Amino acid sequence: MQNEADKIPCTECGVGILPFRAKKFSGLCKTCFDRLPSLESAGKQTNLHQNRLDQTKNILRVALGSIETKDYWEQLNVRSLVTIPASPELLECPAKPEPNWVEAGKKIEAENQKRKGEHMAALEQWKEGQIKNQEAVSLVKAGYESLEPEAVKLYCKLVLQFSDLPDGFRSDFDLEYIPETKILIIDHALPAPDDLNRVKEVEYVQSKHELVEVFLSEREFDEIYDDALYQTCLRTIHELFHADTVNALAAIVFNGWIESVDKATGNDTKGCVLSVQAKKEEFQKINLARVDPKACFKALQGIGSSTLHSLTPIAPVLKIHREDKRFVASHEVAGQMDERFNLAAMAWEDFEHLVRELFEKEFSRSGSEVKVTQASRDGGVDAVVFDPDPIHGGKTVIQAKRYTNTVGVAAVRELYGTVLNEGAMKGILVTTADYGPDAYEFAKGKPLVLLNGANLLHLLEKHGHRAKIDLQEAKRLLGQTT
Repeated sequence: MQNEADKIPCTECGVGILPFRAKKFSGLCKTCFDRLPSLESAGKQTNLHQNRLDQTKNILRVALGSIETKDYWEQLNVRSLVTIPASPELLECPAKPEPNWVEAGKKIEAENQKRKGEHMAALEQWKEGQIKNQEAVSLVKAGYESLEPEAVKLYCKLVLQFSDLPDGFRSDFDLEYIPETKILIIDHALPAPDDLNRVKEVEYVQSKHELVEVFLSEREFDEIYDDALYQTCLRTIHELFHADTVNALAAIVFNGWIESVDKATGNDTKGCVLSVQAKKEEFQKINLARVDPKACFKALQGIGSSTLHSLTPIAPVLKIHREDKRFVASHEVAGQMDERFNLAAMAWEDFEHLVRELFEKEFSRSGSEVKVTQASRDGGVDAVVFDPDPIHGGKTVIQAKRYTNTVGVAAVRELYGTVLNEGAMKGILVTTADYGPDAYEFAKGKPLVLLNGANLLHLLEKHGHRAKIDLQEAKRLLGQTT
């Protein structure tokens, strides 16, 4: 047996112990040595990272295997409006209290009775909440089966809330349901590249007694990341169509949005990186268990950069805000005109309605809707086109300029800013005059269309109407009235 003087303090914990001889780690006690990384711990961590990667690689497959058993109404039904508390821990009263324990025992028994009473009251409250919850679920279900827009929207939210996505994937989303066309628009949050795991294994380096993380190559990670985003898109559409038992959804538009940090500026950015419209009848014919997610997305005429990990923003196929209070009732103007009518001298409010009327006729073949905004003369949006076409559709903003002088570059810059703010696919500027060279130069390479007076007259004649543009006459007439 060793004396106290023979004990060697551990270099890790500092406690005096019998020496533990293990090569270079002889200064450690047995307990601290056992805590060091080992081949076994490396294997456990590798399995953890592999499981995470497998979840990311199989987002669609997992959904196809589990969705058959989901009853969303039942899952909603068990969500209590009032949460039942845990049973209170009852105090123990001595079985045979001694004289000095009598008063303490009485207090403990009284406390127990009080807690039992609180527990029973909470239980009754919970039962009442369950009844209210069941009634609420029944009302939503009846509304959904009657195709009430708000009930359909609530049900779709429920479906997405129960979608079990892997770690790093956000369940944030916004929905808009258009009852006239039975189109559901989803703005769904997707993870940024930095949100996902890049470690593929953990190695044990025996010489250093350390664990070292081994990362996926950039190419490997980019392929997994892009594939995961395509899978998330297809899975979301599949879950909603599969859960739609009353055919409330004729089509779904999925817009995938990513919040990230711009590496060049360090500022937070948010952009839509992929967008697709899928019709239910066509989508349900796809065998999702055997498709290549990217190829399937492209076959559905989806829009997105060829490399999603580049986070290149695109304009969504459809992103409509139909509750826009700017929209007002329109009225017909073109039918009141003939070849003697000078467009450059007409009231500017009537000119905006004329432009709306012409574009309504121009886009009517694609099933688009054109709305005119409130008259403001503030250089904002004068009309909006909603085109549901999944290939070249989306939102187009129109500005009408009843000018008698050349339109400068400032108006075109203003239109471009409006396109970006509105999240539109395209901007169209229509004027009775013409544009300067700087205006045409600025519009190059941008989603802008500049229509001058000659273009406007051609568009008018195309749809069976005639008029004229006489800028000098307009200046005289406008000068007389001002």
